[in-house]
Amino acid sequence: MESCTRGRGVANMYAIETEKLTKNYNGLKALDAVDLQIKSGETFGLLGPNGAGKTTLISILSTLIRASSGRATVAGLDVARQQAAVRRVIGIVFQDPSLDEKLTGRENLLLHCSLYAVPPAERGARTDWALDLVELTARQNDIVKKYSGGMRRRLEIARSLLHTPKVLFLDEPTLGLDPQTRDHIWVYLEKLKEQGITTILTTHYMDEADRLCDRIALIDFGKINMVDTPEQLKRRLGANLITLITDAPQPLLDLLSELPHDKRAAAQVHEDRLVLTVDDPERALSVIFRQAAAGNISIRSVNIHQPTLNDVFLKFTGRQLRDEVGGQGDRNYAQMMRNRK
Repeated sequence: MESCTRGRGVANMYAIETEKLTKNYNGLKALDAVDLQIKSGETFGLLGPNGAGKTTLISILSTLIRASSGRATVAGLDVARQQAAVRRVIGIVFQDPSLDEKLTGRENLLLHCSLYAVPPAERGARTDWALDLVELTARQNDIVKKYSGGMRRRLEIARSLLHTPKVLFLDEPTLGLDPQTRDHIWVYLEKLKEQGITTILTTHYMDEADRLCDRIALIDFGKINMVDTPEQLKRRLGANLITLITDAPQPLLDLLSELPHDKRAAAQVHEDRLVLTVDDPERALSVIFRQAAAGNISIRSVNIHQPTLNDVFLKFTGRQLRDEVGGQGDRNYAQMMRNRK
């Protein structure tokens, strides 16, 4: 639909740029000198555990909170000095529900059109387009209170697109949803690429980031550790990984003198796990079991697999992506938002 695809980013322009962006909460650095350049039309992922700084970064870029220092622009607009202008060119889907349950799906969308000054002559067509995109046309006249969690999330995505944003922020858009609903939402988000919308996706789901994102930033403790495509991030770890569960991971690694030095140097020891990058898993396992037996070290389990984004995160941050909900960082953010009211 033409009215929902016009006005995209200028060629050769970054949709988002940040320079030394920092946010402090009572002495805690939620963001630590973040530098990012996100291209127009790109689907860009922020991958990290809860409390890593993802929501804080989204909140600054969408003008909900102010940075402590540094600068950021969205669609060429300064987020600190041009807040009203920034809000006109962005869409956002929050972690927490924000629909009016007493209105129908269509009424929620028409209300959004009114709030964002969508021309009255275009509101009906844009609402029809958005409902069709997320397959809610048949349920548009039902009150939202009757919607499932997945339907509500789909309606929120539809609502965020009504005013033809240049940049769309999605903060954990599939958190808590069942696998089938998550997959359906992924399909809708993939359609946004065809609209030329720059999408910033925060997630701690590896498969989500791998499937949807052109590039990914690994973020932890408020810092960006690395930015690259999903494939390039995984290639940094090599062709195969062997994960060994043992009570003595470091002593076992010390015994593996037959493995090439660079492979031993790249090994990761985490609690009861030893993770090795190898070219020939069969040969490597032969060496590992022989040396383990010689050192009287018990190996409880072995897993051979190609690198995943979780492996990448573990390698470059020293810890795994966590799937728990409501981490300390989220609670700090929630408390901060309550204090602003």
